[in-house]
Amino acid sequence: METRARSVVKAMIWNLLGLAMMAGVGWLVTGSAALGSTLAAVNTCIGFLSYVAYERVWAGVRWGRRHV
Repeated sequence: METRARSVVKAMIWNLLGLAMMAGVGWLVTGSAALGSTLAAVNTCIGFLSYVAYERVWAGVRWGRRHV
């Protein structure tokens, strides 16, 4: 079973990558670095919280695991 800290670190790294990509896309689409960055930050916060919750739910699901 994964620890809560591991789930959080994984989510943070994933979301930092997503933040950088989303800021770039937002800038290209809007032409504004500030607006693109704001959209990316909001998306990252929502995605981070959703991902942590999703990982924690799956950490408690026993289906598909093999216990050796």
